[in-house]
Amino acid sequence: MIDDDKPHEECGVFGVWNVTDAAAITALGLHALQHRGQEATGIVTHDGVRFHAHKGLGLVGDNYGDAKTMAGLPGMRGIGHNRYATTGETVLRNVQPLFAEFEFGGLAVGHNGNLTNAHTLRKALTRRGCLFQSTMDSEVFVHLIAISLYANVIDRLIDAIKQVIGAYSLVALTNEQLIGVRDPLGVRPLILGRLHGADGKAGWVLASETCALDIVGADFVRDVEPGEIVVIDDAGVQSIRPFAVQNPRFCVFEYIYFARPDSVMEGISVYAARKLIGAQLAHESPTLADVVVPVPDSGVPAAMGFAEASGIAFELGIIRNHYVGRTFIEPTDQIRHLGVRLKHSANRAILEGKRVVLVDDSIVRGTTSQKIVEMVRAAGAREVHMRIAGPPTTHSCFYGIDTPERGKLLAARNSVAEMAKLIGVDSLAFISIAGLYRALGREARNPKAPAFCDACFTGEYPIALTDHAEPRDAQLSLLAALT
Repeated sequence: MIDDDKPHEECGVFGVWNVTDAAAITALGLHALQHRGQEATGIVTHDGVRFHAHKGLGLVGDNYGDAKTMAGLPGMRGIGHNRYATTGETVLRNVQPLFAEFEFGGLAVGHNGNLTNAHTLRKALTRRGCLFQSTMDSEVFVHLIAISLYANVIDRLIDAIKQVIGAYSLVALTNEQLIGVRDPLGVRPLILGRLHGADGKAGWVLASETCALDIVGADFVRDVEPGEIVVIDDAGVQSIRPFAVQNPRFCVFEYIYFARPDSVMEGISVYAARKLIGAQLAHESPTLADVVVPVPDSGVPAAMGFAEASGIAFELGIIRNHYVGRTFIEPTDQIRHLGVRLKHSANRAILEGKRVVLVDDSIVRGTTSQKIVEMVRAAGAREVHMRIAGPPTTHSCFYGIDTPERGKLLAARNSVAEMAKLIGVDSLAFISIAGLYRALGREARNPKAPAFCDACFTGEYPIALTDHAEPRDAQLSLLAALT
């Protein structure tokens, strides 16, 4: 892909209860969450008697654009999922929501995030006789629910989530309930909204981001809290908190890159946060320049903040082609080299003869940054300075963001000066971790209890990476517990 030098999106989840045309509302919600996953999408609905499902590879619009498909998804309750693969290959059997029939009825599950003990659990479950139908860590939830000895689905779900380790948000649909779950540290987002429901009764929405509420006309109620289970049925919303309260560690990269700028996450406007990050970056790493140019689209709000704080003119010196996905011709070495130009074009009238500050959200491998700098110089820029609205990405993410292994991260093996030379800029600077926290309304980063998960910048992983250590005694004890 031509944008393979970015941390790739997580997944998007959406659910509705007591809403007319639940499938259509869910499809709209998934459309708003398309940025969180473009590989596949799925919807499961319940009409009061039966479950109905449609899953497909590709974009939401490619799967739910015809009346026949939507007619096959009747009911006033449903859940949906957009997939970007962090584990498991992209084939139809790995498309969510997953569905299974149990003695208590049907259960559909959509999952955003990563389980860091999924491999360990999977081996133990397989030895017990569980048959996996996919290669996703998400299926572990289904099997743990299946083998649980508790009587009702909520107690079985609690039993399951107490055995998993990781960062996740879930939406689940049973014959009688819509359920939302958020991991104990709240790394992955999940929100609750309210929509005008059928027959004058309240309709409810669960979603990864508030932008999905906006598109369907729902009102934001609150964030699902870390470690909370919300159970929605005809009686309303019930909250269950099976975990001890811990210091929340919401993913800081949501503010830098992943979330849509018109979303509000944990009470903070993503758009406002990115502008404040850009302003902080200008204070920390000023430079003499004629224009501030964002690398579109994710660098735009930060570049606006940088320009306002520095007094340097903001200009669209790079124009993005929004109609490009995968390369449409054979990806030879020459085409790969030119691939960035399919997505970005230099605005020569703005760049020629200028000292340019390029503002972007991150540098991962550095290959795209290098090509963009070459393109800007070829358009006549006199100087090129790059400013990055996140600290150096020095560590891989194991919590639901698809980043390369550490050896392929440019910042993990090069100093800032070395990176500047490799990318070809006159200067390079990243926002400091302390500056990032200040821009997000924190006085400082408390090293004993950080407010966010920032492991990709600090290497401090707040959730155990069981599958990456996998001591044999831990595997044996877990197997014993399951059997």
